[in-house]
Amino acid sequence: MTDVYLTVKEASEYLSMPEHQIEKLIFQGKIRAIHDGSQYLLYKDQFNTHLKQLEKYKKLVEEILSEPVPEDIDIKDED
Repeated sequence: MTDVYLTVKEASEYLSMPEHQIEKLIFQGKIRAIHDGSQYLLYKDQFNTHLKQLEKYKKLVEEILSEPVPEDIDIKDED
């Protein structure tokens, strides 16, 4: 087998998801797969864009969460 295609088991490890969830996504048509008669094969590169976008999103969330909250000049101490 080449590195271009992944089995369901390999895809579950690659995506850190359970195998049954990968199979569910295949049956729903959300993941493209080829059935070779005995197993489903998934084109590995279809996940690269998704994983890159996920990494960008994680970095953006980390940046937003690390920004200090500005003090509001309208808040008055009620003591």
